[in-house]
Amino acid sequence: MAVSTGWPSMKTKDEQIYFKELGARIARSRKARHLTQQAVADQLGIAQQTVAHYEAGRMRVPAFALSPLAEMFGLTVDELLGQEMKPGKRGPMPKLQKQIERISQLPRTTQQVVINMLDGVIAQASH
Repeated sequence: MAVSTGWPSMKTKDEQIYFKELGARIARSRKARHLTQQAVADQLGIAQQTVAHYEAGRMRVPAFALSPLAEMFGLTVDELLGQEMKPGKRGPMPKLQKQIERISQLPRTTQQVVINMLDGVIAQASH
């Protein structure tokens, strides 16, 4: 008789592979930021063992955790999910594209300040 953990099981081989790869990206990103599993767990409000399960690919990473994880690691959610490649293009997302995405996540008033600064720089450069 199988013991139920209460965790959603991963049915397909593709799901298992995907979550192992995601877990490996989380572990690499955490280590690159010199964070412990406990520090990540504290930020997410979960147990350290849960972070270990995510990193090993034994548990699915829930949607609620994606944005905070990406922010902790200085990544976009797309980068965390392994989707940094744009369809039809080769190579990683250009730096400017990443910056635009980060600006779009700022509060509206801050976005407007950045836009005004860019408009000024562009106007200066075109003269």
